Amino acid sequence: MAAASKKKVEEKKVYWGRPSNHLKIGLVGLPNVGKSSTFNLLTKLQVPAENYPFCTIDPNYAYVEVPDARFDWLVEHFKPASSVRALLSVYDIAGLVRGASTGAGLGNQFLSHIRECDGIFHVVRLFEDSEVIHDEGSVDPIRDLEIITNELRAKDIEGLKKNIEHLERYGVRQDKTKKVELDLFVRVLDHLEKGDDIRNMEWKNTEIELINTLRLFAVKPRIYLANMSKDDFLKKKNKWGVKLKKWVDEHGGDPIIPYSIGVEEALVKGETIEGAVSQIPKIIKTGYQRLELVYFFTCGEDEVKCWTIRKGTKAPQAAGVIHSDFEKGFIKAEVMKFDEYKEAGSEAAMKAAGKYRQEGKNYEVLDGDIIFFKFNTPQKAGKK
Repeated sequence: MAAASKKKVEEKKVYWGRPSNHLKIGLVGLPNVGKSSTFNLLTKLQVPAENYPFCTIDPNYAYVEVPDARFDWLVEHFKPASSVRALLSVYDIAGLVRGASTGAGLGNQFLSHIRECDGIFHVVRLFEDSEVIHDEGSVDPIRDLEIITNELRAKDIEGLKKNIEHLERYGVRQDKTKKVELDLFVRVLDHLEKGDDIRNMEWKNTEIELINTLRLFAVKPRIYLANMSKDDFLKKKNKWGVKLKKWVDEHGGDPIIPYSIGVEEALVKGETIEGAVSQIPKIIKTGYQRLELVYFFTCGEDEVKCWTIRKGTKAPQAAGVIHSDFEKGFIKAEVMKFDEYKEAGSEAAMKAAGKYRQEGKNYEVLDGDIIFFKFNTPQKAGKK
C-alpha cells in the first residue's frame, strides 16, 4: 500500500496544452481595446533581427525578450562575447466580434489563429475615449469578457461534437479501446455546455493528455490585461475594477494586470510620470510563467544563454534542448544555484563550499539553474 502511495506522489504532473518548449501566446479581445498598441509596446523589447534570423515571421508575430535581473548579472559577471535571453512568442490577433464562432467578422479565421496559440493575453478595455469607437457602443468589460468567452466556448462545443460524432460513427467500430476516449469527450462536452471551467476540475493525467489532443480554448492559460486610462492607472482606481476581479475569480481566477497604454507610451518617449512604473516586463514574465515555461543558464566567456524548457523537465531532456547528442549521451549535469553562485562569485568557490552539485538523469531542472552537461557519444565526448 505504501509503495502504491509513493508511486502516486511521484507521478509527473501533466500540464494543459502541447508538451513543447516552443509555446506562443496571443493577444485576444474585441476590436479597439488596445491589442495592437499593446503588441507594439511589447515588441519594443524585441531581440534585434540581425541576431535572430526569421525573428519576425509576419507583422503580427514577434519574439519578445523576457526581462531577468539574474541574466543581466551573469552577463556583467562573465562579460561573454555573446548573450541570449529567453524569448516569449507573441501573436497580435485581430479583434473578435459577437458571432465570431459562426463566422461573423471573419471570426472563424481569427479563432483559428487563437487555437494555434498556447495561451491568451486577454486585453480588456476599461478606459473611456469618445475618439476610440467601441464595437458594442459603450465601455463594459464584463459584457466584453462574456462575448469572447461565449464565442470561444461555442467553437469548442462545435468542434467537440464533431469529434464525438466521428468516434461514434467510425472510431469505436474500428477500435473498441476508443470507447474510453468517447466517454471522456462526452463528459467534457457536458461540462462545457454547462459553462464549467474544466481547467480547474480534477482529471487523471491520462485524461488530460487526451483532452489536450482537442486543443480546446477552454484549457488555455490566460492573463487579463486591464487597459485603463492614464488617470485611473495613476490613481490605481477604476469603476470597473471590483466587478472585473469578481468576474475573473468566478471564471478560473487567472492573473489580472492593470496597465495603461497612455502611460506606457509616455514612458517609452522618455516622459517622467510620478509614481508610474512600466507594467510591460510584468506582462511578459507572467505570460512566460503561465505557459509553465522556465529556463536554465549556460555560462562562460564565449556565451551566456537562457535555454527554455517546460517546467518539470528532467536533466537529459534539458540537455537535448542544446543538442540531441547531449541527451543521447547524457552522463550527468553539474548544477549551480544562481543565488549561491552570485554569493560565492566563482565556480571554484562553489566547489570549495560543496555547493557544486552533480545530478543524474532523474534530476528535475529548476528555473535559474546554471548547468554544465557532461555527455558521451560514439563520435565525441565533451562538456557544455
